Amino acid sequence: MSARLLRRVLQEREAAPQDPHVAEDEQPDEEEEASPPRAAARNLFDLLDGGDDEEEDKEDEAERSQPLSYAEQKHSVQKKPTNAVPETNRKAKKKKKKGKVEPSPMKSKDEQSLDSILEDLSIEKKPMQQRVHQSDRAAGKEIETNEATHGVISVLSIDPKHLKGENEMRRIFGSKVVDSFENQRNVPSSSRQVRGARRVSHNPRKTLLVSPPNYWPPWDKSISMDVLETKNGLNYFRYAFDPSVSHLQELFEAAKAANDLNAIAAILGKYPYHPESLLTFAELFKYSGEHQSSADAVEKCLFALECAWHPLFSPLQGNYQLKYSHDTNKPFFTALFNHMKNLDRRGCHRSALEVCKFLLSLDSDDPKGALFCIDYFALRSQEYKWLEQFAEEYQCDNSLWLFPNFSFSLAIARFYLERDVTSEASDHADKSTSVDLMKQALMLHPLVLSKIVDKAPLKDSSWTQILRNVFFGSAKPGSPSLEHMINIYVERHYIMWRFPELQNLLKEAALLVIESLKQDNREAQDWACVRKEAFSSEKNEYSHLLVSDFSDTTPSLPPEELRPFMVGPGMVHEMPPIEQEAAGPERLRAPREVAGRNPAMVFLESLLPWVDYGDNHHDANDDNNGD
Repeated sequence: MSARLLRRVLQEREAAPQDPHVAEDEQPDEEEEASPPRAAARNLFDLLDGGDDEEEDKEDEAERSQPLSYAEQKHSVQKKPTNAVPETNRKAKKKKKKGKVEPSPMKSKDEQSLDSILEDLSIEKKPMQQRVHQSDRAAGKEIETNEATHGVISVLSIDPKHLKGENEMRRIFGSKVVDSFENQRNVPSSSRQVRGARRVSHNPRKTLLVSPPNYWPPWDKSISMDVLETKNGLNYFRYAFDPSVSHLQELFEAAKAANDLNAIAAILGKYPYHPESLLTFAELFKYSGEHQSSADAVEKCLFALECAWHPLFSPLQGNYQLKYSHDTNKPFFTALFNHMKNLDRRGCHRSALEVCKFLLSLDSDDPKGALFCIDYFALRSQEYKWLEQFAEEYQCDNSLWLFPNFSFSLAIARFYLERDVTSEASDHADKSTSVDLMKQALMLHPLVLSKIVDKAPLKDSSWTQILRNVFFGSAKPGSPSLEHMINIYVERHYIMWRFPELQNLLKEAALLVIESLKQDNREAQDWACVRKEAFSSEKNEYSHLLVSDFSDTTPSLPPEELRPFMVGPGMVHEMPPIEQEAAGPERLRAPREVAGRNPAMVFLESLLPWVDYGDNHHDANDDNNGD
């Protein structure tokens, strides 16, 4: 019986008049008390200290179904103790029931057993907590061991919100502008459609790296990813072609050896997601000046390779390795590197930084040279604090500040952090200033100054006076590897030195270097020893990295260079030279109908040697002759 129903019964008994017949029946009731109590009889006041509201509701429902008799209610009322708590104090006592239980001098057997159980639980509670803490410490040690094995994962953690360039474009230009551009992109031009074929629109699967338009065909599942091994907490993966399309690589290698683009195009016609064929046409479009078509081919390749990811492979976890030594993994590295450059060309520097972190985390050997451009993207995206954290925590053979790009980029990052009014002064109290860091960079790599002055270019007359100093004018790299690294740095970062504030910082540091060398010339010898010890190899260890791969400018390929690739290899020697074709008066001209057509399609067709739309020069000569 619940306390609520008990109070109602008590109130009814107090309000009712005393019945003399009830008083006469007290003696039999006392005799009944002496007799053994039946199982249904309970001390109703014990219910005040037990159970919560849910238990009371359950008891209410049970007692409504089986109500007590009048004799049992009277018997329970007569068993009311003399020290009963008044009704006004019951609510206060009920509120305290979840607190500390005051010990009573007389405890029932059930209460004693309950206390013993609680004591047993309290005894076992402490060892349980100790076991939990010990397991946590063991897990923490294992995580620290894994991080020490393959570098710090947190500094290369990827933010999925910044991976796609469309998200950064929306933050820069607004959603309406980007959405309108995407809508135009999702409507393919005539060059993207196969003549005589019906275009089917569908909703492609969502991916992490790119946003596929709806006119792309469904993924053909021609490639997959396998787990090779698990070592030191890292999962090693490798791409693998489906056995049913294993002959594709042989066809592609044969077409590549013969420089037959028509054969490669035939492969893409049947298998539109063959990675290496897509990358080949991406290079062709890039050298032809069609950067958007090249970017589309790269994104299409990334889409196919991401669809093939293993369920355990996730860029957001960081416990993966995809070694470049496997031939089937190389297209993914090449596609990511080209995609990073395309994002940089569009002005999406933060997205390029996230892709560069992903590229660097794939293989600890850094086969594509992501370390030589990750600092550039961090500076362009204004991630100055992250750049300092990365230089401190990332593990490699040499300290990162010894590299030419990091030695100068860390000084630039410190300069902007010092100029930031929101940063606290205490954050930089124990660190070197930007001028000191720039001075150290110039002492360690003096050859960089002359190359920056020529590449940027810096046309102020004061730079001529600075370069006349012997320390900067006769500077030498010291090793082939360092010279190659300096060339890559200047080609990638020269645009940063067009900002006037950075030119002033560089000039101030250069003048301080000259003044310090006038006082003590031994300092230059000390830095030369550091440079020789850090880069002691006599061969170029970075010869696999091309300086042109880190350049913003892309040389265009003349049409006569593309001409041998547009036909079969056996037909090249049969075709007349281009000069003979241009000079021959009997040359047939195609009708000049280009109005209303796609300009990109007309341009690509004009590169083909068998297509000629004429030129304005000949038309003008014909008009003059007619006059």
